[in-house]
Amino acid sequence: MIRAPDLERRLLVRARTVITAQVAGAVTLVIALVGVLVYGVTIDGQGSSARRDLAGAVARADIAHPPPCIWLFELRGAALTTSPGAPTDLPVRTELRRVAAGHRPRTGRFTVGRRAYIVRTEFRAGVVRQAVIDLRYQVEERRRLYEALAAAEAAGLLAALLVGQLLARRAIAPLGEALARQRRFVADASHELRTPLTQLHTRAQLLERRLRPDADPSALATEVRRMVTGTRQLGEVIDDLLLSAQLRQTRRLFGPVDLGALTDGLIIAESARAEAREVTLEVRLRDLGPHVVRGVEPALRRVVTSLVDNAFGHTAPGGHITVTLSRDGAMVELEVRDDGVGLDPRDAERLFTRFARGEHGAGRRFGLGLALVREVVDGHGGTIEVDGRPGAGAAFTVRLPAERTAATARSAGVEPSTRTEPADQAEPAGDPVSPSPPRPVAARRSPSR
Repeated sequence: MIRAPDLERRLLVRARTVITAQVAGAVTLVIALVGVLVYGVTIDGQGSSARRDLAGAVARADIAHPPPCIWLFELRGAALTTSPGAPTDLPVRTELRRVAAGHRPRTGRFTVGRRAYIVRTEFRAGVVRQAVIDLRYQVEERRRLYEALAAAEAAGLLAALLVGQLLARRAIAPLGEALARQRRFVADASHELRTPLTQLHTRAQLLERRLRPDADPSALATEVRRMVTGTRQLGEVIDDLLLSAQLRQTRRLFGPVDLGALTDGLIIAESARAEAREVTLEVRLRDLGPHVVRGVEPALRRVVTSLVDNAFGHTAPGGHITVTLSRDGAMVELEVRDDGVGLDPRDAERLFTRFARGEHGAGRRFGLGLALVREVVDGHGGTIEVDGRPGAGAAFTVRLPAERTAATARSAGVEPSTRTEPADQAEPAGDPVSPSPPRPVAARRSPSR
């Protein structure tokens, strides 16, 4: 049984072969047509030039000093005069007799003694003159032209094959990429949706069993809450899958995005979560901004939420999570730091692998979070780094190209965020880092570290 990737690979190879053959055939046909045209024009030009030279020689040339490659003959009554060095099997006497009898000029091609000649015979003032040109030089010229055209055709065919292969690869590359994305989407969907669908099915079965007249309402409410949570997580998984599948097609949607305002909104939306987990969340500014980048706002929101959710999943009650925004020249930097279980530096790169699983921490473990974060950051021309050690927390740092001017951000409707610090938490004057009130951030569960 042929696997789908192998079948797709064969189809792509076949498509490249067909495109290469079509391009090579078209180029070869064009070169052949040009060669035939050149060859035909050359032959016609040689014939016209020969007839013109013969007509001029018959009319004006001295029989004792004919033009190069031309011999002259004169018939006066029965006396025949010949140019010096003329071949012994010339002139063409039948033409001389016909013109002498009819007085009408005649031009034709003749083969005499295995050689081809063009012969023009005219009657002038009682004298029949015949001019003969040897075609062997024209034949040699045609042969050289034919060899040159054949070499050009062979070189053109080789070049056409190379160009056709290159064009075929470039033409098929988007299709191959689309097929690869399709396979990855199907694999991701089957992997990601299996667990939440199984959980929902199990809870639905439990709820069905408990739907009896004497059922405990509190137990039913608990199961319903769990089902609601499961459906929310399922929706988040689908959002992740769609964002991953469409990430390479969203560049046309890029616009100014204020990371500060985006972070503030996420913090306010999830204040209850931080309180419930007894985790302190701070957002800090190392400068006054603006922290505006160019990108797709939903995708960048997913980056922030995934990083903060990853921090929540690995921070114990009483811990701290700090989101720091700064600008360094042409880059905007977003750092999410926690003091949780930490990570092994040797596993730093593995965290961004699809479906990677960590050994510590809590939270959803569907395997796309940090891999999707890297895809989004790479798609925005940025970088992401992770630093940490076991038991000492971890820090994820995202660097994105800053929008060129703040005016551009304002024209797009993006305004810098406003943060208010309570008096009891304000930093001393002159300190460049100003923590905002602890506010939790909603995030998607990423591969745990």
